[in-house]
Amino acid sequence: MSLRPMGLPPVPEQTVRVARAAFPQGSLAIRVRDRLGEVFTDEPFAEAFGVRGAPGLSPGMLSLVTVLQFAENLTDRQAAAMAIRAIDWKYALGLELTDTGFDHSVLPRFRARLVGNGMERVVFDRLLEYCVDAGLVAAGGKQRTDSTHVVSAVRDLNRLELAGESVRAALEALSVAAPDWLARAVDVPEFAHRYGPRVDSWKLPGSKVKRDQLSQVYGQDALRLCRAVWSPDAPAWLREIGAVDIMRQVLVQTYTVRTSSRGKEVVSKREADEDGVPPGHLRLASPYDTDARWSAKGDDLFWLGYKVHLTESCDNTPPEAEAEAEAEVRGRPNLITDVTTTLSTVPDVKATAPIQQQLADRGLPPAEHYLDSGYPSAELIETARSRGTVMVTPVLLDRSAQAKSHAGYDKSAFRIDWKARRVRCPQGNTSTGWHPVRQRERDAIVVEFAKPRSAEVV
Repeated sequence: MSLRPMGLPPVPEQTVRVARAAFPQGSLAIRVRDRLGEVFTDEPFAEAFGVRGAPGLSPGMLSLVTVLQFAENLTDRQAAAMAIRAIDWKYALGLELTDTGFDHSVLPRFRARLVGNGMERVVFDRLLEYCVDAGLVAAGGKQRTDSTHVVSAVRDLNRLELAGESVRAALEALSVAAPDWLARAVDVPEFAHRYGPRVDSWKLPGSKVKRDQLSQVYGQDALRLCRAVWSPDAPAWLREIGAVDIMRQVLVQTYTVRTSSRGKEVVSKREADEDGVPPGHLRLASPYDTDARWSAKGDDLFWLGYKVHLTESCDNTPPEAEAEAEAEVRGRPNLITDVTTTLSTVPDVKATAPIQQQLADRGLPPAEHYLDSGYPSAELIETARSRGTVMVTPVLLDRSAQAKSHAGYDKSAFRIDWKARRVRCPQGNTSTGWHPVRQRERDAIVVEFAKPRSAEVV
């Protein structure tokens, strides 16, 4: 597929007449074309396409379709249908009234091409540049950032279903990549019977004993398949198949392999208390989306997916004392100035510095940055202040068990002498040990106090 940059074609005269007659007050699609048509050009996407082959659809046009699709909350099929039957969409895309549009499968392939070439932010950046040039957003002023959850487009699987589905995904990949080798390595009829339908398409056994037996079968099949792939006589390239490596990771995270007292190999599911399980930020949740993670926010929100941090300008409501001086600012709309996506298990505080750096790179650093208590730290507040940004945010509360129960001593009750590496407790005792360590992949310091001597028995 090749690209011959053209941009959005001019709107045909007949399409203009019909659209103006059908929408005398205009519509979202018509206004986007009239005001923002220059944003949706082909040149920024040139590196994602070749110079040979049949010409593909205009990426500028497809990006406009994607924006309208999101604005109107449409599926790919519905968006493709709108390009055929909606007059205002034909106007926005510059199509003849008789144009038959395109197949809906073009849209997911276009998005995959953008992600594969790191171009998912192209339209957003161009639109933001347009807003800056139009005076709708500028450096300084006020901006606010908050996060929300993004649900991954995969099925929710429990640990048992994940184990079985990972084997099924690996078998499907191997059956396409190396069918002859797979026929020699495993009992195809047996595996086809067990892994033909999706694992979550049938009801799992009701009793714990039967579920444990099924879990053991999944683990044994995964181990057998891994050993076949990693055997010396197997083609080395089989190990590079993504679904196979995912199955291996799920096997390691879900099962243990032991040798019994009788010398028999035993594959059993990991128990958190006895064998340990991977931490949430490493634990796979789906064989089809290896970045999706289970996470929680508050007491009632649980989801599988990601976290997105949205930053927007908020200068349209200045203080009354500054109303006259900022009359022009009041007329500005609130506009999204940054979108940052992270794993759902990444704390908000880890996103603060990247967000502020991205705003600075665009020439849009805020004078006041409003955030909730999950974003700040003393270092971040000081660093932002040195760069001219005041972080307006509540101080993060101590969430330790002592602080919540108001029993015992929380961290604020201790006095720390960093230079001398000593800590004084509320009772006046001084620490006897200072030990830098690594806990949960973070640097930490463990402080030790002398244990009280037991009372002597008289």
